[in-house]
Amino acid sequence: MSDRNVSEDPTTKELNNFVQTLLKQMQDRFDEMQGTIVSRIDDMGKRIDDIEKSVTDLMNDLGLSDDEGEKQGR
Repeated sequence: MSDRNVSEDPTTKELNNFVQTLLKQMQDRFDEMQGTIVSRIDDMGKRIDDIEKSVTDLMNDLGLSDDEGEKQGR
């Protein structure tokens, strides 16, 4: 079989189309998952910032500061 005959074979074309479609679907899914992961990381960062602020507020309410905690050797 020559190269030309192989490239014109309907089975080869179908397989090529299937693989191309599958790769496109995988890329789309990967992009979607990447966006979800980045969004979750951003949310976690915001939560951590909120927790740090809450801890700082509690320490201030108790009359403690970050410097005093470090002096006491935490």
